[in-house]
Amino acid sequence: MRLEPPVPAEALAAIRAPFATAGAAAVEVPVLQPLALLLDLSGEAMRPRLFVVQAEGGEELAMRPDFTIPVARAHIAGGAAAGRYAYEGKAFRAAPAGSSRAEEFLQVGVEAFGGDDAATADVEVVGLAWRSAAAGGRSDLSLIVGDIALFAAFVDSLALAPALAARLKRLFTRPRLLQAELDRAGQATDEAAARQINPLEGVPAGEGEAALRRLWAIAGIEPVGGRPADEIVRRLADRAEAARTPPLTLAEADAVRRYLAVSETPEAALAAIRALAGPAPGAIEAALAVWTRRLDGLTAQGVPADRITLTAAFGRAFGYYDGLVFEVRSAALGEERPVAAGGRYDGLPARLGAASAQGAVGCMVRPARAFAGGVE
Repeated sequence: MRLEPPVPAEALAAIRAPFATAGAAAVEVPVLQPLALLLDLSGEAMRPRLFVVQAEGGEELAMRPDFTIPVARAHIAGGAAAGRYAYEGKAFRAAPAGSSRAEEFLQVGVEAFGGDDAATADVEVVGLAWRSAAAGGRSDLSLIVGDIALFAAFVDSLALAPALAARLKRLFTRPRLLQAELDRAGQATDEAAARQINPLEGVPAGEGEAALRRLWAIAGIEPVGGRPADEIVRRLADRAEAARTPPLTLAEADAVRRYLAVSETPEAALAAIRALAGPAPGAIEAALAVWTRRLDGLTAQGVPADRITLTAAFGRAFGYYDGLVFEVRSAALGEERPVAAGGRYDGLPARLGAASAQGAVGCMVRPARAFAGGVE
């Protein structure tokens, strides 16, 4: 496992300092996390990046690739309606093939739950990440922002069939599948294909898992690790439903492509998105108004306006984000090695079992990347 170089104590103290003003309680969370839970919440694309361990006969676990899910689990276990937590510790991700990236690395960050004003919380967290990243001494930083909820509002403006709109929203953070959906525009649906995709088609609700296990037994298959049976059943049903969903028209697909191509200064990007809105613009106007507040707040937090780019297609690899997403990047390190990152994930607490709806937003900073004398 490749380690990153250490950061001098003085530089590390400067990078930590902004989080000391965040009013957050220090939290420690386990290194090992349930593999199935991480994949369900973060997305299957994360699997190749995880270090997986399993005791004989035990549950498959993964070394934490990030702190968001572990901190959210700790918050929910504590039973509080709101909370703010600061962390510092090692995270672990397997490097892509041919890469020399560190696989064990230090993260510092904050996760905030609850609160009535999401836009203000977003701005505060992005400001913390920016100031922490800048404290490392790099002068070539820029802020890339996107918004999964803004894409959802744009899709709503197109007045699509509900099933198709829901599918597009799910695919936003999976670019290859979204591109495949756009390429399918104008084609006829294929009911026969839907039946082939799901061999459990027609099985009564609640009996899919048992039916799948019978199929495995007939075929002599004994699954080891991987996805649980109930999740496989759900995914088969989702894919079959997608095959039955009427595709986009060519005009609708073109509108989505033009939306995804927007990447400009925030003011210009928001104007371009407003011009692309479809026949039901109400939701997107509300989302754009929130962005106006965010931009005013970011400059007040000390983020230079000329360093911000709003990229409509920008998402993050972790599939639980559902609102604002961002990265602080260094020109020297490139877009594949962000210095800081984070975003809003309002839906995650409920998926983890929170008793009530809780807004949630957080960020992390990689000190070894923030340090100007460090990783190149």
